[in-house]
Amino acid sequence: MSKKPLILVTNDDGITAPGIRNLIAVMAEIGEVVVVAPDSPQSGMGHAITVNNTLYLNKISPENTAITEYNCSGTPVDCVKLAVHEILKCKPDLCVSGINHGSNSSINVIYSGTMSAAVEAGIEGIPAIGFSLADFSWNADFEATKPFIKKIALQVLEHSLPDGTVLNVNFPKLKGEDIKGIKICRQAKARWMERFDKRQTPYGKDYYWLTGEFVNQDKGEDTDEFALANGYVSVVPVQFDMTAHHAIQQLNTWDF
Repeated sequence: MSKKPLILVTNDDGITAPGIRNLIAVMAEIGEVVVVAPDSPQSGMGHAITVNNTLYLNKISPENTAITEYNCSGTPVDCVKLAVHEILKCKPDLCVSGINHGSNSSINVIYSGTMSAAVEAGIEGIPAIGFSLADFSWNADFEATKPFIKKIALQVLEHSLPDGTVLNVNFPKLKGEDIKGIKICRQAKARWMERFDKRQTPYGKDYYWLTGEFVNQDKGEDTDEFALANGYVSVVPVQFDMTAHHAIQQLNTWDF
């Protein structure tokens, strides 16, 4: 490429999270980096946007630094919207979101603020990737993810992505030498079996903690869950056209 690509970086764990700091470092090796990320954790926000409150955007990087950074009071999707429409003078060549503290494989893609930020970029016509590591620890070791992140980002910059598609990339919790490679996968058929832990405050008011168990019902060897369990990086192409095209023919036989 004749000039450095412009790369937008965001996440859902907040701008101070170790995951995004590692992602910024990798992207700085590739191109010009602009960061717009939440000022506090926004995990599980999905594709939420702020419509009934004000949004604040603060530039936090000094003028003479190579990387421009903003924190935002809103959701991950808000961050992408503000970046595209208020901050950047042109459309970025790539948007990367993460590195998320915790896996976003299988059904988790629906709940993920990390992936929703990538999807929002895709809606804007920007090639986008969400990166996640299967380790929820704040002190997780992201070192093993870096060469894979760089390789995947460079491939997307070279080839772009099919229309209406973004990538959901998940890393197993392994050291670099233990990761076997990259597998292109489909999303596993799995779900959360939820329950609520009901408790009471000292004043007798009921409150609830969401708990549950993740159950993988998919025995296929071409899924993201299988790849992660067997030491591979999973790459799932995700589409944001949620039409169930296979159901249209059946519905057309109904008597509406």
